[in-house]
Amino acid sequence: MPHPADPLTELPHDNRIRSRKVSGGVATIIADATGLNATDRQALEDELRVAALNVAGVNEARIALTASQPSRTLIAIGSGKGGVGKSTVSANLAIALAKAGKKVGLIDADVYGPSQPTLLGTHQKPSAEGEKLLPVEAHGITFLSLGQLVSPGHALAWRGPMATGALANLLEAEWGDREILLVDLPPGTGDVQISLIQRSRPAGAVIVSTPQDLSLIDARRAVDLFNKTSVPVLGIIENMATYACPHCGEESHPFGTGGAEAAAAEMSVPFLGRLPLSLAIREASDAGRPPAASDGPESDAFAAIAAKLLEAVAH
Repeated sequence: MPHPADPLTELPHDNRIRSRKVSGGVATIIADATGLNATDRQALEDELRVAALNVAGVNEARIALTASQPSRTLIAIGSGKGGVGKSTVSANLAIALAKAGKKVGLIDADVYGPSQPTLLGTHQKPSAEGEKLLPVEAHGITFLSLGQLVSPGHALAWRGPMATGALANLLEAEWGDREILLVDLPPGTGDVQISLIQRSRPAGAVIVSTPQDLSLIDARRAVDLFNKTSVPVLGIIENMATYACPHCGEESHPFGTGGAEAAAAEMSVPFLGRLPLSLAIREASDAGRPPAASDGPESDAFAAIAAKLLEAVAH
């Protein structure tokens, strides 16, 4: 926008400048830094200061940055039992949401078995600015995991307070302009789940289960925990529902089928969809190539679940 009588009219980042004036050789500039991380905020301030000091008659530049609080939706991904594919679902769901146009962050809070670095194909350690960790980028999302901070194969022999303290560091990282944060929780209903609810109050929770009764018993417990703490359960995902023989194409159901959908109906919880027991998903996940990041039937399945999740969040 033009400032014909303004000596500061040629400053960079004009779209972020909210106020500018020169008085007694002092330039005072207020700029909006909403959506910028700490590095970009510092760059904005430095560039404005240098440009202002290059204006004739300006001997001092005072820069003030403001930022509106980002509107961010926190969604917990839980399961009552381990081994149901919750972390694989979390990684691919995050990528599917990003492909749908959302700015997504993923927190690997499964402190006893952090697997997101493997699933996302990078063990790059996050850097830090001040006391805040800077998430790592992968496949169109940003993520943090305790698996990035320990050597592969080393056990995290932590008691509850250490685990919940680690979760706090991940939650309070520099998440910038992320609109949605998915939190991949440990299995069960223990300290980490309760700490997340008390500290950050998720907008909702998603439960991952296989169709078999043994898994659904614990999935019901996870639903009950969120119900008792007034966290809406946005839906249940049935994982490992169908296996297609790679030779003849015949479908079978090693863990049964429809169990999670029936349980969701019984508990009046939305059913978000089912995912197959797939060799392609397993091989791609082990290789750090999440199926949701590519094209194909597996990617389409995650995209459909992501669409239903966004509908659930909107309501």
